[in-house]
Amino acid sequence: MNGRLAGAALMLLALATFSCMDTLLKLLTARFAVPQLMWARFLFSLLSVALMFRLTMGRLPWRSRAPGLQIARSLMLAGSNWLFSNALVHIPLADATAIGFASPLLTVALAAVWLREKVSPRRWAGVLIGLLGVMLAVRPPFLTGGHSMHWAALFPLGTASLFAVYAILTRKLAAIDDPRTTILYTGFAASIATSLVQPLVWVWPGALDWVLLVALGLLGALGHGIMVVAYARAPVSLLAPLSYTQLIWATLAGILVFADWPDGWTLAGALVIAGGGVLVALPDRRPGAT
Repeated sequence: MNGRLAGAALMLLALATFSCMDTLLKLLTARFAVPQLMWARFLFSLLSVALMFRLTMGRLPWRSRAPGLQIARSLMLAGSNWLFSNALVHIPLADATAIGFASPLLTVALAAVWLREKVSPRRWAGVLIGLLGVMLAVRPPFLTGGHSMHWAALFPLGTASLFAVYAILTRKLAAIDDPRTTILYTGFAASIATSLVQPLVWVWPGALDWVLLVALGLLGALGHGIMVVAYARAPVSLLAPLSYTQLIWATLAGILVFADWPDGWTLAGALVIAGGGVLVALPDRRPGAT
């Protein structure tokens, strides 16, 4: 139980870090194309992780027992980030974050089918309650009397699907490779893929812009490094629904940084999401339940 609680705490810390990264990313979309931001996010993340391992281990832990899965995981993350970043160009951070919360439901379902993790009925109920909260937060037309969402709301739905696969691959690789190897591979394939398109979109950054671009990569490295350790300590079905709490951080960032005040639908959704997350995080009493 201690390991699972530690995994949950690490997951919450990773999510707060991602919210900081997303806030910085939305700020930078006003000056740079999304592919250039993705290049900086993954390249500087990879370089910072490589430097850390070089200094602490004296070598880079490249050797993987499943390099194909590692590369696929990196590309899933790249696609997920690309879709989410495009959404941030058009819609508020809190809205994009909320729509992306279809991911935990998909992740829990994949964990049950692919990893054969046992998911208790109470946790399924918590996930469904959280999904109801997401529906409230995004204000679907059948609840709001005809209000239509921006077409860019489709991007976070794609983000949710790709990130669910990324989460499953992270958990699967936790049983195959050293977590440090998985952390190192996180930005590897993504860095190569985004580098190929830079001649088409490149805008030379100023001095302050370089600092912010590097910070983008450092926040990404820190967040995903913490997440890898979290998945090594606790099952996907426990950790995935905790991502609902990220909506709280996204809402606060929207208010403080972008002056995007949430309406009643977003606030109601956030409360329901938090309730579902708590229901999922509570430990099971029945032996053998997860």
